[in-house]
Amino acid sequence: MAISFQYNKTSLQGLEKNLKMRQRTLPTLQNKETALRMEVKKAKDEMKKLDEEVEQRIKGYDQMIALWGEFDTSLIHVDDVKMSIKKIAGVRVPVLDEVVYSTKEFSIFSSPKWFADGFEQLKAIADVGIRQEFMRKKVDLLEYARKKTTQKVNLFEKVQIPGYQDAIRKIKRFMEDEENLSKSSQKIVKSKREKEQEKQRKEGVAV
Repeated sequence: MAISFQYNKTSLQGLEKNLKMRQRTLPTLQNKETALRMEVKKAKDEMKKLDEEVEQRIKGYDQMIALWGEFDTSLIHVDDVKMSIKKIAGVRVPVLDEVVYSTKEFSIFSSPKWFADGFEQLKAIADVGIRQEFMRKKVDLLEYARKKTTQKVNLFEKVQIPGYQDAIRKIKRFMEDEENLSKSSQKIVKSKREKEQEKQRKEGVAV
């Protein structure tokens, strides 16, 4: 990224202000990046556990596949998924609060004995599946924020801060050279004036 500037004091002051702002902000961004990396790792570990739980639930379901053919799936329905928003390392993520089910009555005399357990198993499968979706969204949001923060850290650390420092050095060097040149010119002019005055003085004495 090329830093645009002019070789004057106003431009120098603007660059120094921008540099200080980025130098102050960088540690905060680095801390946020570290926090997000830790949260992403925790969320991925939780996601892995949920994946394993889903797999176990499905295996348990498969073992009863012959019985599930008798089960009336219309007896249970997900009515609502209640959620809230939580901030993690500055990132808003959805949090599952409760899954609301509705169930229809059925005759315990005309239905198989395992129907009651079937309700609980279906709820458990639905619960873990919904929690898995929420966790997947959490991982995606945290990972996206972590990538954006890393990009900003790299932009500040590797591009903008060195760029501003280089531009400031160039302006200061230019201004120093200009000052030295001005001083040299003044010395030359002064020397010429003194020589001229000395010449005039000598000529005056000679007359």
